[in-house]
Amino acid sequence: MSNSVRSVFHVAVAVLLLVVTSGVGTRAQTLFLKGQTIQPVFEGWEKNADGTFSMLFGYMNRNYQETPYVPVGQNNFFSPGLEDRGQPTHFYTRRQSFVFRVTVPADWGQKDLVWTVNHNGKAFTAIGNLMPHWVLDEGVWRANRGSGINGRMGAQVVLNEPPVAKLVGSGQVTVNVGEPVTLTVAATDDGKPGPRVPLTIRRSGTGEALNATPTVIVPGLPTFGGNRSGAASGVGGPTEQNMVKTSLAYKTGLAVTFLHYRGPGTVTFEPMAMAITSGGQAVTQARFSEAGTYVVRAMADDSSYTTPVDVTITVKDTARPTPQVVQR
Repeated sequence: MSNSVRSVFHVAVAVLLLVVTSGVGTRAQTLFLKGQTIQPVFEGWEKNADGTFSMLFGYMNRNYQETPYVPVGQNNFFSPGLEDRGQPTHFYTRRQSFVFRVTVPADWGQKDLVWTVNHNGKAFTAIGNLMPHWVLDEGVWRANRGSGINGRMGAQVVLNEPPVAKLVGSGQVTVNVGEPVTLTVAATDDGKPGPRVPLTIRRSGTGEALNATPTVIVPGLPTFGGNRSGAASGVGGPTEQNMVKTSLAYKTGLAVTFLHYRGPGTVTFEPMAMAITSGGQAVTQARFSEAGTYVVRAMADDSSYTTPVDVTITVKDTARPTPQVVQR
């Protein structure tokens, strides 16, 4: 074999090895349970009936286990203007979309609204604006929540109104650490898009389901699954990672999910999410691991749009005596 041919052969082998090893490296993703950062996300904007605009935000918590508490302040703030614009302080793992809205005035113009979150020593931002390409409609909501990418067909437009959620009882509750508190939310919807059966793709001849949700167990983590991108990593794709799952609303056309939105510690819900019929109620019992002020957010979901309703809960620790102030 001549030197020139041998050189070409060696280059070809090197390129092949590079492609193979690169492919293996891409598939063998490292799961970081903790110690990673949080990336705020600007989802887009909607115009309101009164002429104002709503900017919608979400986030990507790069950890698979760590759920940080980042209070509003120097590590969790908006600019310009008010630092506190209703953003979460408790961050669930992985990708959480359409988490909250920020209303800006009709004359907002071309200004930017920036959300900054600093965690584990690194700050990341999301920049919101009213550029036309960021406008949201139902198709964008559905595509980003894993409900399909089909747009409107034909000249007739079938409008789907977001669900309506109302808290049953007081919006201010006081409870002790570890004691259950019952939370009730009533929700209604216009029946669109309504109940539906998830599509199963089957292999021709055998009938084998090709998109069945796999079950993968990662030590120290909840069980995840999914047939969208990311399922090979064992934790499902972005739509499976979202705490508000559209698939639950497929059953009746409406579901409610309770979320630990603000506050320290751990909040447990029994149950956390449930499908209901329009006009029905979702009831859960919540327990709090430590004292503090919390916001529990209930998300009504019609599998396209979500609507939040909040309750503020003051949690006291009766096991700790209140310090006495001595008057001198």
